[in-house]
Amino acid sequence: MRYYVLDRGDQLSVRLTESFHKMAAEQGLQLDAESPDIVVSIGGDGTMLHAFHTFINRIPSIAFVGIHTGHLGFYADWKADEIPELITMMSGHSDSGQLMPRIVRYPLVELEIQKKSGTNSYICLNEFTLKGVGGTVVAQVDINDELFEMFRGDGICVSTPSGSTAYNKSLGGAMIHPSIEALQITEIASINNRVFRTMGSALVLPKHHHVDIYSRKEQSLILTIDHINIPTDDLISVRCQVAKQKISFVRYRPFPFWNRVRNAFLD
Repeated sequence: MRYYVLDRGDQLSVRLTESFHKMAAEQGLQLDAESPDIVVSIGGDGTMLHAFHTFINRIPSIAFVGIHTGHLGFYADWKADEIPELITMMSGHSDSGQLMPRIVRYPLVELEIQKKSGTNSYICLNEFTLKGVGGTVVAQVDINDELFEMFRGDGICVSTPSGSTAYNKSLGGAMIHPSIEALQITEIASINNRVFRTMGSALVLPKHHHVDIYSRKEQSLILTIDHINIPTDDLISVRCQVAKQKISFVRYRPFPFWNRVRNAFLD
């Protein structure tokens, strides 16, 4: 078993990473920064996003597992004091003998961002947001190549099912189970009056649909892909659709999605 650890960088996370390496070596696990089988995130959900984008080119061949060091991370299965148990399971054994972990796969959103300066593709785990800098965003929204609405407001959020519990939730969007291959479009402070109208509610699109967002005036924008900010003043369009590839998480014990939701927001 080859593994790699990416931590948040704070004192506690660094100390836990050092302990992890020591215990992993004792269990025969191999540290491999180039081609790990499992990437361990120690920190919070932001650390998991960083780990995802660090290994974005190897997503089909690796799995992730999270250890939270503060408040409960939505992507984290394990607490700091459970690291010895996790390492034992990663080594392939438990108290009951040989252990076969379960792999769960979550949908991702694929973006094609077209600017006057060129076109780039991205993948996001949580969400993509488009926001204005110092002014109202004016954007045309097409669904499946047909005009849907002309948006005016602070911005637009496009989330994955797992990301639906993050910024999307704070915008009033629905929480979607990750077994549903879909993306969600949620408006950020849209303008609705007798002159300008938008749908005003979140939209859920299935896997075989796509949405195009066109910039409809000269405007400075911030495009955010998970935790990565891209300032631009020459945006032409953004195409959003469910990605063909998925992220894999390794589960050594049951932790259902709705239990995560309850633990994160209610307990």
